[in-house]
Amino acid sequence: MLSLWGQRYRVGKGGEIQEEGGDKEKEKPRKDEIREASTTCPSFLSIVHAMSPRNGSCVAEVSSVRSLSSDDVSAKANRKKSCWARATDPAHRRGRRIQLLQMLVLPFIPILALIVQTANTLHDILIYRQEVSDIETQVTIATDLGKMVTRMQLERSEVAFFIYTNGNTLRSNLTQRFAITDQDLHNMSTWPLVSVPRDESKTQKYDVVSKEAFQARLEDFRQKISSESSITEVMTWYTNVNAAMLDHLTNQIKETDNSGVWRYLIAFKNLLRSIESLGIASVEGINYFGRGILLGDNYISYVRHEALGRDLLNAALTYVPSLKKFYNEITRTMPDYGKIKARRDEILRNQKREPSVEDAITYFDSMATYIDELRKLQRELRHMIRDYVNSTLQDASNKEVAGIAIVVLVLVVSPIIIILMRNAVATIQMYAANLSQKARELKREKRKSDTLLFQMLPPSVAQQLKQTQQVPAEYYEAVTVYFSDIVGFTEIAAENTPLEVVTFLNSIYKLFDARIECYDVYKVETIGDSYMVASGLPVRNGKSDKHVSEIATMALDLLAASSVFQVPKRPGERLQIRSGAHTGPVVAGIVGSKMPRYCLFGDTVNTASRMESTGEALRIHISLEMKKALDAVGGFKIEHRGLVDVKGKGLMDTYWLECKDGGIARAAELDLPSFFEDVRPVFMRRLREEGTL
Repeated sequence: MLSLWGQRYRVGKGGEIQEEGGDKEKEKPRKDEIREASTTCPSFLSIVHAMSPRNGSCVAEVSSVRSLSSDDVSAKANRKKSCWARATDPAHRRGRRIQLLQMLVLPFIPILALIVQTANTLHDILIYRQEVSDIETQVTIATDLGKMVTRMQLERSEVAFFIYTNGNTLRSNLTQRFAITDQDLHNMSTWPLVSVPRDESKTQKYDVVSKEAFQARLEDFRQKISSESSITEVMTWYTNVNAAMLDHLTNQIKETDNSGVWRYLIAFKNLLRSIESLGIASVEGINYFGRGILLGDNYISYVRHEALGRDLLNAALTYVPSLKKFYNEITRTMPDYGKIKARRDEILRNQKREPSVEDAITYFDSMATYIDELRKLQRELRHMIRDYVNSTLQDASNKEVAGIAIVVLVLVVSPIIIILMRNAVATIQMYAANLSQKARELKREKRKSDTLLFQMLPPSVAQQLKQTQQVPAEYYEAVTVYFSDIVGFTEIAAENTPLEVVTFLNSIYKLFDARIECYDVYKVETIGDSYMVASGLPVRNGKSDKHVSEIATMALDLLAASSVFQVPKRPGERLQIRSGAHTGPVVAGIVGSKMPRYCLFGDTVNTASRMESTGEALRIHISLEMKKALDAVGGFKIEHRGLVDVKGKGLMDTYWLECKDGGIARAAELDLPSFFEDVRPVFMRRLREEGTL
């Protein structure tokens, strides 16, 4: 029983190697149990059994040469792989699934990042749009408040003119002015919290939270206005109402935002406050021309509000430089602008003069015209704000649409990309699986070709020939060469058809080939009925003269095994072979490049052939050199033959190899029909099945 690489083999009938079953432990043979052999096994391993005498039984010593195919390398690598490495191998189903998952995750990561980035951008756009919408709301509220402040300023100027001119109504009609103010108050969409004086004589205030309450308080105040009313009380009431509205306007408008409209809003506030301050200053100017001089606090109020109005106007023009051109055009086309500057200088000098209603009316008209022009500037600024806000809203809407389109596109394209990637990976995996299958098939075919090659050439020589394309001749100091042929083969071949001769030789050589696998020998060749075997090459075993005992034991075994054959068409006649062997040096190598064969050269080969040709049937003829080598080994019975005239050698002292101490394993079991069930060549079996034979 043999156990090689976890596989058990039994020496069966006729010495053939029969595979039993895999060794579950899968243990490798020890190095001292394996040697490179000279014959190949029909399987992918080259197994040679060397028979040695021990209690009359056949004890196998094993050596092998393994075909170094890529499949063996991959098998070793697979044993070293971890569970995770096998799981990620695309050749396995689990590995393909893991690889498919990896390939799907890789493109999904940038897609997910793009979705998140686009969603964040869209969120920022929505926030930006909301801010712009809030700005639009602020501009609408500011516009309404600006209109109301304007009406209150005009009403304050009319009331002040009425009081300063002692009830003169030549300039305007208060009833008509009050109606215009009430109309704008009614049209206001929102109402701010306004603080108004509690009465005309005190500075205490209370908050008015609705338009209706303010309308009622305004009507009460208007009923009390007369030419004898105190100008201070009137100015205080209107100024407090306008200040409350302007403060609310200031609180509503944000000075910083992401849209950049804050510059316009600040300019709008400054322009409103500038008109308010200039309106207060104009009231004090009417007081100057209507009364002839400004006393103490009135003069200070004029100077303060005049300077503040100019500064706020310049600030508004600075924030929005495009308004300067419009303002310069206003001052250039306004006919009384020069008189306004002269009257301002006159008021600033505050020299006592005669009261004059006509001068007051003229000043009032010129200031009203100037303030109306500033209100045109205010309306222009309001249009600019609205255009800017609309443009910003449109831009925000476009960005929102683009963001939504990108998100939708990514959501639509992502499944398509994933499906395409999955199909591509599946195609690659299928191709890889097919390629792996083809690789395994190629490895199997390579093993088959290697097996065939190793049956024709020694494995070591075949490997060297495949790698270097040339094998140099090698000298062997001690080799034993064996020859055998069939006695009377010429007559047998003449009595039988060629196909029957081929069948006969095939059965004999099949038996011989099975038997020599039990020994450390190499089958050199067969020529007709001649069978040539050598030991000691291509793997040297001459140090212990093992080659001599191997050939001797094999020769006895083949002689015993050949006796089971019956000669065709000669009933009762058994096969007889003539054997000869000799020990000596030889040179071995590959000769030629077409159909290369491993050939032996030297006098040892010729002498072994002469030993066979000068021998006798059913006897093993050996030379003196081989007899001495066997005596050194011991265990063999040898009979002296005497001097024999050998062609080309002259007289030689030769011997008969009789037997081996303890006997050898006989081949009697080969008489069983199972071994000879069908030893015909394949082409003969096919011809017989077709009925040709």
